[in-house]
Amino acid sequence: MKKGKIRGLIILVVLLLTVYYFLPLVVPNLPSFWTSKRLKLGLDLQGGSQIQLEVDYTGLKLTKKEKEEAVKTALQIIRNRIDKFGVAEPTLQRVSNTNRILIQLPGLKDPSRAKDLIGKTAMLEFKLVANQEEVQETLESLNLFLQENLEEYPELEQFAVDTEESVDVLENVEDEETEDREEVNLNIFSNLITDKDDIPTKVDFENIDILRKLLKDENFNKQVPTGLQIAIGRQNKKDPYVSRQVYILHKRAELTGKFLEKAQTKIGQGYTQQDKGPYIALTFDKKGAVKFKNVTGQNIDERLAILLDDIVFIAPTIQSRIPTGEARITGDFTIEEVQDLVIVLNAGSLPAPVNIIQERTVGPTLGSDSIKAGVSAAIIGMLIIILFMIIYYGLSGLIADIAVFINIGFIVAVMTMLEGTLTMPGIAGMILTIGMAVDANVIIFERIRENLEEGKTVRSAVDGGFNRALVTILDANITTLITALVLYQFGTGPIRGFAVTLSIGIVGSMFASIVLAKAIFDGFITNVARKKLSI
Repeated sequence: MKKGKIRGLIILVVLLLTVYYFLPLVVPNLPSFWTSKRLKLGLDLQGGSQIQLEVDYTGLKLTKKEKEEAVKTALQIIRNRIDKFGVAEPTLQRVSNTNRILIQLPGLKDPSRAKDLIGKTAMLEFKLVANQEEVQETLESLNLFLQENLEEYPELEQFAVDTEESVDVLENVEDEETEDREEVNLNIFSNLITDKDDIPTKVDFENIDILRKLLKDENFNKQVPTGLQIAIGRQNKKDPYVSRQVYILHKRAELTGKFLEKAQTKIGQGYTQQDKGPYIALTFDKKGAVKFKNVTGQNIDERLAILLDDIVFIAPTIQSRIPTGEARITGDFTIEEVQDLVIVLNAGSLPAPVNIIQERTVGPTLGSDSIKAGVSAAIIGMLIIILFMIIYYGLSGLIADIAVFINIGFIVAVMTMLEGTLTMPGIAGMILTIGMAVDANVIIFERIRENLEEGKTVRSAVDGGFNRALVTILDANITTLITALVLYQFGTGPIRGFAVTLSIGIVGSMFASIVLAKAIFDGFITNVARKKLSI
């Protein structure tokens, strides 16, 4: 009797938990005390983005072990960024033992934002802006170089104009007039970085790619005076087609992100133009604070550029020494930009650049079609099983069908409770579980039939049928459970989704077939003295 009460209590607890986590999926606007957890859908069901990255360490001199560590570190850093980005149940995994990483982001509405977040190497640097004499020296050197080697850069011919006399030298200067040509300053590079409004050191949007290509040219970079470099300002996300600032900087970084302790999103109160809207507040560690104090103290009235991945975000003038070890990155940012940059800075720098080699977007329409197909398959399969069990086993078959329904609810409820993700392979695992649950009941019912044919009472036949079938059911289900655990441990993506639902389904099917079905049979037999059993 005591054993029956314990079993009844276990069944009651399982059924209550199943209802508690399953009901919100089908009934909206439940009371506030009900769970807020919902079953998440995978990339193949709700749409989203799939991105494959390649860790590019070709330009780095690394050993085989260091390359392995670079991929593992990149995977962890990207995982940290994605987790803070807020995508529900992302999947990140290494592709075999290669230098590639597969990322699945279900339900993502803005894949371009995610790509920007993932791809940044997050190299934060503070560099002094060159003074006027250094800027002039750089421009003269680069103008002269391009003038003498213009034939190697045909895309720059449009900028080969004498700004003083407005004469197209390409049409009026013959090859033999070398002396005259040297006297004419074409100002090619200066013209390139002067926008349509004649603002110097600003490059028009349509010329940015030309400038980028030039900055990657080895011969061109050799002409930049020693210790200096050229960098482009950040793109304005609100108006990406406006011209961008061009900076000439000291190559040596005064401070790097190595000393960054924390980055935070802040909202300015708007008392000044610099203190308006969202910005990034940086806090350095003790060593970084000392370095920052020295840099700002020794370079008052100089400009200090803040770069992220070689892009200048801001280059303010140092007004006074800053002893607190705190800095800010301000600008015409959107709140999303600031949040993404903070995520990147706090997650750390990637050990090597990453390249996006494949991108696939799954639309919600395809996802809804997959859901319909999966649900249809499950319904059709269940209807066939229900009809077969009732026709072949009568009332006992109906009891088995009730157990199958409860098992399906149990699987969904457990996945919701664990905040798991349902995918198409997961639905396949669920459908397979239905078949396995019925298989267990078939074994039990056949044992009961054998006992009844031998002339045993209904009570004795039922008890003997469940006892004799128990070992066979446990053997089959435990073997399958071990297989599912192996699939989860060594599988990836869809295989894991299949393994999860299969594992939960196996546990649920054993509970439904052995515990729940036996309790229902005992209720019918114990309370009523039956001489016959519909089976």
